[in-house]
Amino acid sequence: MIRDGGLVGLPTDTVYGLAADATSDAAVAGVFRAKGRPAEKPLIALVATMVMAEACGEFAAPALSLAEAFWPGPLTVVLPRAACSPLSPLVHQGAPGVSLRIPGNETARAVVEAAGRPLTAPSANPSGAPSPLTAAEVAAGLGAHVALIIDGGRAADSLGSTLLDLTGDVPRLLRAGVVSAAAIESVIGPIERAV
Repeated sequence: MIRDGGLVGLPTDTVYGLAADATSDAAVAGVFRAKGRPAEKPLIALVATMVMAEACGEFAAPALSLAEAFWPGPLTVVLPRAACSPLSPLVHQGAPGVSLRIPGNETARAVVEAAGRPLTAPSANPSGAPSPLTAAEVAAGLGAHVALIIDGGRAADSLGSTLLDLTGDVPRLLRAGVVSAAAIESVIGPIERAV
C-alpha cells in the first residue's frame, strides 16, 4: 500500500503515525491533505538503517554519536540534506536540513524495512487535534484517508520524539520529548534550548 502511494496508520516510538512514502511527492502531499497540515511545516522521515539515513542526511561526528546512543529510538535529528537525498522536496519544504529517525518501535521499523525506502510518519491526527494513542483514535480522526491501520496496542508515550537541530554551529533543541536534554548533553556536550 505504501509503495502504491497509500497512507498507513501505525504505532511509532511515541504515538501513532501516518506513514507514507517519503520519496514520493504525491504520497507526501497526501499526508499534508489528510492532516490539514500547514504546507510550510516540514515532516520527519523514518529510516530503517544507518545506510538509509546516510543517503538522506550528512552525518558529522555529533550526529553519529547520538545515533549510536539513541537509535533505534525517539530522538529525531535535523541534519544537512545529503546531495543525492531520495526524499521528496515536500518533506523538508525547501529547508536545508532533513529530520531523520530510526524508530525503536519494531512494527514501524519493520514497515520501513519492507517498504525499502524512507517513510514520513507525523502523528496520525488532524492538525491541532490530540495525538492518537490507539488504532481506534487513528480511525476516528483520519479513517477516511488511510488505506490501512496497523493495531499495535496502546502507544507507549503521549510525548513526541525529541527534535534536535544539528545543522548549525551549536546543537539546538527544537522540541522536548522522550529523550531528555540532559541525556543528549551527556553524549555531545552543551546544547542550546529553544524550548
